[in-house]
Amino acid sequence: MFPMKIDFIFLYIRLLISIIVLAMAIGCTSIPSKVDPDYSKSGTRFIAVLLVKNQTADAKAAHMLREKVFNELYFKGYPKIPLQLIDEKLSKVYGGYADFKRETIPPKAVGELLGVDAVLYATLSECSTSFSYVYAPIRVSVVFELRSAKTGVTLWSSRYSIVKRNYGFSREQLELESCLTYEPTIQEVVDKAMKTLPDGPDSVT
Repeated sequence: MFPMKIDFIFLYIRLLISIIVLAMAIGCTSIPSKVDPDYSKSGTRFIAVLLVKNQTADAKAAHMLREKVFNELYFKGYPKIPLQLIDEKLSKVYGGYADFKRETIPPKAVGELLGVDAVLYATLSECSTSFSYVYAPIRVSVVFELRSAKTGVTLWSSRYSIVKRNYGFSREQLELESCLTYEPTIQEVVDKAMKTLPDGPDSVT
C-alpha cells in the first residue's frame, strides 16, 4: 500500500508539472496596435473615457478597467476628464447611457457635449475564471479604440488578451489565488495595451 501511495504522489507531481509546462506555452496574445500616421498632428489632448462596453457578466471588471484606463491616460500625459462629469452630461442626452451594450455614441457627439479632442472606447470581451483539478486560469480580453471627436477617424486601436494561471492543491487555494491575481491581471492588460498609445502633451520624459 505504501509504495502505491508514493507512486501516486509522484504521478500527481508529474501531472502538475506537465500542466504548468503546457500552460507556459500559452500566455498573452495581442494583435499589433495601430496608430494613425498623423497622430502627432491631430492635436489630441483631452480624451473622454466612455463606459466600457461589457460583453461579460462581470460588472466589477468593467468598472475597474475604466478606472485603470482613466489613470493610465493621466500618467501618459493627458489631462483628466472626470468620469462622473462624462456620465452626467451624456446621461442627459442619452437617457439609457449607463445601459448601453451594443450602441456606440458617435465621437463627434461626445466632442460637442464635452469639448474633448478624442473619445476612448473600450470593449471587455472576456473576463472569466475556470476551475479544474489543480489549475484555475483567469482570461481577460479587451479591445481599445481612440477616435477623433472632430473627424471620427480612429487615431489608435489595440487589442490585448491574457491568461493568468493559478495553481493549487484545493479549490479553496485556487479561489484565493484567483482573487489575489484578479485586479493585477486587468492592470497588466491596460499597461500592455496603453504602452502603444503615443504620449500626451503633458508627458514627462
